[in-house]
Amino acid sequence: MSAASILIVDDDAQIRRVMRTTLISRGYEVGDARSGEEALEKMRAQRYDLVLLDINMPGMGGLEACRALRRGSDAAIIMLTVRNAEADKVEALDAGADDYVTKPFGTPELLARIRAALRRLPSLADAPQRLTLDKGIEVDFQTRRVSRSGREARLTPKEHDLLRYLVSRPNETISHRELLQAIWGADYGDELEYLRVFINQLRKKIEPDPSNPRHILTEPWVGYRFSPPQQD
Repeated sequence: MSAASILIVDDDAQIRRVMRTTLISRGYEVGDARSGEEALEKMRAQRYDLVLLDINMPGMGGLEACRALRRGSDAAIIMLTVRNAEADKVEALDAGADDYVTKPFGTPELLARIRAALRRLPSLADAPQRLTLDKGIEVDFQTRRVSRSGREARLTPKEHDLLRYLVSRPNETISHRELLQAIWGADYGDELEYLRVFINQLRKKIEPDPSNPRHILTEPWVGYRFSPPQQD
């Protein structure tokens, strides 16, 4: 994990310098960019495992940059912002971020969030490699691709892990806390907005009618359940 490469994107030179020094001292490979536009250029030139992306920047803002990065990259993305309202968190997650950190933050919190974003679910013996859903929608867990009506969509790493965890236990209600801790780590459990956003994103990609889901079902106040397609 410590060999991961991280791109810091912030228009504040002092913040970039402090984070760069901190992360290099922990063994990470680190690059930095002063704007969303520069971040996109650097991501095209080099592969990074994770992006620390400030939400408030001149020119291309953090949300716009996040959406652009997500269209062409599977890198984990952590948004950095001074705003802490739930609506702001949801907006960042909707843009494609994996996590959200509020400034000012301490080094231990930042490092924990990085570890959580880079965390990948271990292999699940009961999870299939491919999944065929209603209306011929197909999920390939090895390539993280969803095929529907001749078009392909890509699952982000966290979407992939969340769907695979649900699919590995069909027809079983899994609690919010268990899902959060399985996908993001033991320090999580109360961030219900994360699940709401990621479940909505998954439904848009795998459900024939996302507003009337057949496969990823909500169990009110408890959690979520995967309902396999009906066998003929």
